[in-house]
Amino acid sequence: MKNDVDEERVGPRWLRRTVIPLALIVACPPGAMLIWYTHTQLGGSVGELASFVGEHGPWGAIARIWGPVFFGTAKGWAIIGIFAAVQLALMRLLPGKRFEGPITPNGNVPVYKANGVAAFAVTMLGYAGLSWGAGLFKASVIYDNLGGVFGALNVFSLVFCLGLYLKGRFAPSTTDCGYSGNFIFDYYWGTELYPRVFGWDLKMFTNCRFGMMLWPVMLVSYAAAQANTATGLTDAMVVSVGLQLVYIAKFFWWETGYLRSLDIMHDRAGFYICWGCLVWVPTVYTSASMYLVGTTHTLGLPLAIAISAVGLVGIFANYFADAQRQRVRATGGETTVWGKKPVLIVGHYTTKEGEAKQSLLLASGFWGIARHFHYVPELLGALCWTLPALFHNALPWFYFVFLVILLTDRAFRDDNRCASKYGDDWKAYCEKVPYKIIPGIV
Repeated sequence: MKNDVDEERVGPRWLRRTVIPLALIVACPPGAMLIWYTHTQLGGSVGELASFVGEHGPWGAIARIWGPVFFGTAKGWAIIGIFAAVQLALMRLLPGKRFEGPITPNGNVPVYKANGVAAFAVTMLGYAGLSWGAGLFKASVIYDNLGGVFGALNVFSLVFCLGLYLKGRFAPSTTDCGYSGNFIFDYYWGTELYPRVFGWDLKMFTNCRFGMMLWPVMLVSYAAAQANTATGLTDAMVVSVGLQLVYIAKFFWWETGYLRSLDIMHDRAGFYICWGCLVWVPTVYTSASMYLVGTTHTLGLPLAIAISAVGLVGIFANYFADAQRQRVRATGGETTVWGKKPVLIVGHYTTKEGEAKQSLLLASGFWGIARHFHYVPELLGALCWTLPALFHNALPWFYFVFLVILLTDRAFRDDNRCASKYGDDWKAYCEKVPYKIIPGIV
């Protein structure tokens, strides 16, 4: 046992389970605040940020940026508190069909209410109606209080993740739980796969109904903030926000498909996925449009139309790829893919309870191009809603670079998971579809 412990401390396992998680837990919250401050106070300029850090020192700069809003502000807490309460209510009160997620390795089947489209419509129409229609608050209220919102989100999310850790340790909702004994890793990765409290699925809440739902509301607030400036609303902002709203609407139309994704099926509810959805998504995923609030440049009609058209192609190609695989699995393969009978491989696997199961692995259509080709049009869409920021500053491009790294890592992780799950059937599938993401490259 002592040898195992020593090996963990000096070997790659210790690096993966302690050093890297701790580094991310420590670095990501202030990193999110730096992104907010640079976009809203320094015009998105990394050079200006470097000068600021050089003048005050790293810790002094962080203290000056994050310190005033470290615990959030009263308005920031009110905004996220009201938003969270509304989303929890919509999850429970709006009608929706019963949807069952995929069976887990321990034989559990998560059950959801599929009402994402209705929740998205009510949220967006409600925000517009209460701000512009009823005049209860300014549509730019989130942008106007952005530092306080992000400060409150950071504090709430860090405490929330601690609660998830404790719940998984002492009151798990299912048998899909466990802990390594390494608090840092367990806090980072999570201790429970499908935590529920009073009937609310907490991962569905953090990933879909808070993070993904706050994203479009923030975009509307950013656009309203720019419209209130002397320049007014630019075509660059319209293109960036418009494409993202289409993408997010597509997400909620496809929400049940997301509930079968790696994020939900494999990633436990911890800092990695839950803090990421509660803080990283609102901060980083909206950052190109956040940057545009303080800009005055325009694209011109021809370029605006071209970027929008290419972006829409990417967004809908991503949707059709995901829908293609869903349709094949839902029909047991009794359908057509691009007008032909689908090419299928049956992937056999065994649950931890010893029960034999199988899945259909689609090897034609989009899924015959590459095993994760659907990430290519997703990146194309993200590229197009970032392009309106142009190239005056590098920071607005951070999200796109991050997404490339994230999806590439996800493709490799998913391949490794499937190789372990399906064994020789996965090898047969890889022979038919040899590339992970881009044919001829990777």
